[in-house]
Amino acid sequence: MISVFPTSLLSLALLLADCTHTPATTPPQGGAPLIQSTTSPPQVVLPASSAAATLRVGAARFDRYLPLLKGKRVGVVVNQTARVGQAFLVDTLLAKGVGVNVIFGPEHGFRGEAADGATIKNGRDQRSGLPALSLYGATKKPTPDMLKDVDVLVFDIQDVGVRFYTFISTMHYVMEAAAEQGKEVIVLDRPNPNGWYVDGPVLEAAHKSFVGMHPIPVVHGLTVGELAKMINGEKWLAGGRRCKLTVIPVEGYTHATRYELPVRPSPNLPTAHSVALYPTVCLFEGTDVSVGRGTEFPFEVIGAPTQPATRPFSFTPAPNAGSPTPPQNGKRCYGQDLRQTGNDIGFSMKYLLDFYQQSTDKEHFFGKYFEQLTGTRSLREQVIAGKSEQEIRQSWEPALGRYKALRKKYLLYPEA
Repeated sequence: MISVFPTSLLSLALLLADCTHTPATTPPQGGAPLIQSTTSPPQVVLPASSAAATLRVGAARFDRYLPLLKGKRVGVVVNQTARVGQAFLVDTLLAKGVGVNVIFGPEHGFRGEAADGATIKNGRDQRSGLPALSLYGATKKPTPDMLKDVDVLVFDIQDVGVRFYTFISTMHYVMEAAAEQGKEVIVLDRPNPNGWYVDGPVLEAAHKSFVGMHPIPVVHGLTVGELAKMINGEKWLAGGRRCKLTVIPVEGYTHATRYELPVRPSPNLPTAHSVALYPTVCLFEGTDVSVGRGTEFPFEVIGAPTQPATRPFSFTPAPNAGSPTPPQNGKRCYGQDLRQTGNDIGFSMKYLLDFYQQSTDKEHFFGKYFEQLTGTRSLREQVIAGKSEQEIRQSWEPALGRYKALRKKYLLYPEA
């Protein structure tokens, strides 16, 4: 189960992780900056839930995919969540004699340390000496030069089942590059912690961006493997191409399985509760409301200076490792503490409606980013018009119903 570490214990854990790797004795060729070993990242591994203990993630099913890698030049698309037990997938594959040639990292880098939106530089893994190339920033799609020594790309990144979580956009571009350049893609599937339901508006083409590339709802109810099959099957890659795709499924998983992540998926989702709240709370990133970046409880609190000071809870964001420049930095934010809500909150509109109604500056409540998150112009208009949550949800139903029917074609796991 993911749990919140007291600051002192977290600092100690990070320090111990930093101290366990062995520095390289010679720098890599080409002058590329050294990147800490994939064996010992400064990333806390949290105790797995009992459900997790009964599952075998795709990465652990070596008999299913090692034969597909034999004699091939391999590129891996991974971050700190790509583990088999306590070991990093990269180290495990190298130990098994797999010809890994290059490591690709998504947003936050392949070690998962960088803050949201931070530029990730290319470098080399300190332990293996392998090139570690960024797929976040100026280059989101692998170039022909990046893939010149690769026959097959292995994707293993934990997702949280929400459309605007950018790892699925990275997967899209990896698949697209593979289709264009004649490479294979193997997705090592992992459970979806929000995979037990489907909800929210379906993205409209006019609002497509890196935080929403596919006509799917906010909470899509798919694992990354299932979504990869949908992307391929529906010909959503550029030019209607399809890549040569293999998905290694999770053994023992159903969409009713409540799975709590053994490793935090990104710096600002440190708890199982923050992962559960993420679909609901992240919409506030497109408003003047802070979601708790720059606090010890990101995505578990909401507040803004433009909310009434009579609200019973307040906090003040300040720079930290996960958010060097948090929204509403240094300002007292009045709002609501969501840490006592249950993990079954689903995708709720009640907080958005309440905070808009209570705002003392409605004219500046919404920002330009809001439509990229919601995937539709109508939600902003409905909130401003004072529509109820029931009325808003009814407007989603036609597109949501069509998506649910489409989703059934690509499910790898039973619903219950």
